[in-house]
Amino acid sequence: MKNLMRENKGWLLFLLLFGVFRTAIADWNPIPSGSMRPSLLEGDVVFVNRLAYNVKIPLTDVVLARVGEPRRGDVVTFSSPTDGTRLIKRLVALPGDIVEMRDEQLIINGQGASYAAAGTAMEPLAHAAPVAAQRIDETFDGHRRRIQVIPQLMALRNFGPVTVPRDQFMMLGDNRDRSADSRMVGMVPRHLLIGRAERILASADIDGNWMPRLERFGMKMP
Repeated sequence: MKNLMRENKGWLLFLLLFGVFRTAIADWNPIPSGSMRPSLLEGDVVFVNRLAYNVKIPLTDVVLARVGEPRRGDVVTFSSPTDGTRLIKRLVALPGDIVEMRDEQLIINGQGASYAAAGTAMEPLAHAAPVAAQRIDETFDGHRRRIQVIPQLMALRNFGPVTVPRDQFMMLGDNRDRSADSRMVGMVPRHLLIGRAERILASADIDGNWMPRLERFGMKMP
């Protein structure tokens, strides 16, 4: 064993450093579901900056230092407060914000987001025919993102008002009617934040012919 380690110490050091890099500095995150459609698609692989908010002990949620503040509109990877599953959603509300939703309209601190129609698309369903989705540009506090809603589906379109606790954040999927987000899993404590998604590294049509979607390579996070 000693001889094996001695002969391969360069490779072992590389693996160690690579592991530290992925667990403490930067990572990539495949998108497995459509909860962030249309911003992110199944088959996208996003680059995640793990040092955007916290420095952590590798492989833990122990925060050693805070290095940046989460901002409204960030696309964030985090561990689910309910079962630890890694999720990716958009941060919509900060600690102290009072948030509610009325018939899909997001309202923060008494100010409602504004909405503009941006077309339609067909939303694929696992065990049923596709349904029509409405694409909408949602603008709040000067930040605009494209979301979609699906009127034909049963969904949680009203909640709150709720106050976001100290050191916690509210996350919503851009695909509002098909996202298990803070409406279901609750607010996300800061120590469960993994990092900020910066851009799409690569993308492939995993539900079709697996052809690369070259136009998405290198795209900044919308």
